[in-house]
Amino acid sequence: MSSLVESIFSKESLFAVSLFPYLGFLWFMTKKIPTPKVALIGFYLTLVFVAVTIPIGAYAQLTLHKSLADVDVLHGSAELFLTISNITIAIGFGQALNALKTQP
Repeated sequence: MSSLVESIFSKESLFAVSLFPYLGFLWFMTKKIPTPKVALIGFYLTLVFVAVTIPIGAYAQLTLHKSLADVDVLHGSAELFLTISNITIAIGFGQALNALKTQP
């Protein structure tokens, strides 16, 4: 029984399942809430981070026989995409706040 629970709640399974709520969040932010365009681009760039991290992690595991976290160059390269998306989100909301301040 515990191996079934471990396989259901493995980090890979939870990672895959977590994409669905995030896609729902993106849909909601795109269609229902007026979100600053640059911030929205940042949220979509997070998907780029995921798309880049999966093959880089597979390469580290299959070719180097190490976890992605143990290969600094690859891990840093993958995390760069997350950093770019976070900065883009911050810039987008910062621009929106500045626009609100300048409105009469």
